[in-house]
Amino acid sequence: MLLDIIDTAAESAAEGYSRIALGVEYKGARYRGWQRQASGVPSVQQALEQALSKVANEPISVICAGRTDAGVHGCGQVVHFDTRAVRDERAWTMGTNFNLPHDISVVWSRPMPADFHARFKACARRYRYVIYNDPIRPAHLAEEVTWNHRPLDVERMAEAAQYLLGTHDFSAFRASQCQAKSPIKHIYHLRVTRHGQMIVLDVRATAFLHHMVRNIAGVLMTIGAGERPVAWAREVLEGRNRREGGVTAHPYGLYLVQVEYPEEYALPRRYIGPHFLTGYEALAD
Repeated sequence: MLLDIIDTAAESAAEGYSRIALGVEYKGARYRGWQRQASGVPSVQQALEQALSKVANEPISVICAGRTDAGVHGCGQVVHFDTRAVRDERAWTMGTNFNLPHDISVVWSRPMPADFHARFKACARRYRYVIYNDPIRPAHLAEEVTWNHRPLDVERMAEAAQYLLGTHDFSAFRASQCQAKSPIKHIYHLRVTRHGQMIVLDVRATAFLHHMVRNIAGVLMTIGAGERPVAWAREVLEGRNRREGGVTAHPYGLYLVQVEYPEEYALPRRYIGPHFLTGYEALAD
């Protein structure tokens, strides 16, 4: 089935169409999520397609690397679309931005071969979850970080994170409405670091289940607050029961920061976001 979808997409791109890939960043706070909503509720996909359609002077439909939930941000999202319109890279980037709302930006564009697929050709995805750890709620970045007023022990959180590395059944970290066929995923790295009042969870995996990163963040914050022992992360994982996995963390601190593809596609490389973390050398790669 997967190969059939890819083959069909490649055929359509070959029949008089060009395939274009875009890098997209957005603040998700005022959107219902990435995916276009039948009810007309604001979504990132809808806003992007409307802007692209004006540049192309024809209807454009995009496919993304990973759909993000309501309130979740993107600074490394990748999409592709097929079009008969002939435009240069600057037109797809700057022209689309001219027609986008202020909280969505196209950061690069690139013509791609017909076999490129933003979702199915991705070989790894990376998220960052940003926690503002202070007794007083933040007046700035209030919709771009998750506030936790309890003192969090980063060393305990980092130690607990090690139980989740590798290939596991992540059913305990999976939302009940998740549509993924398998709960088996591989986490390459899960780093927990403190930068002043900010704590950053940086996780890279083959793919993610619905709410997986937010559920991991919820478990690690509970351990960091001293409410559960470090080994509780392993107990939750091995129990494979979402009800035992604690509270799902808020969406505001979550960012899709990078999607990786085979080198043959030579997609542009940017810094790993979000923007306000780029001054920390420890987070440079």
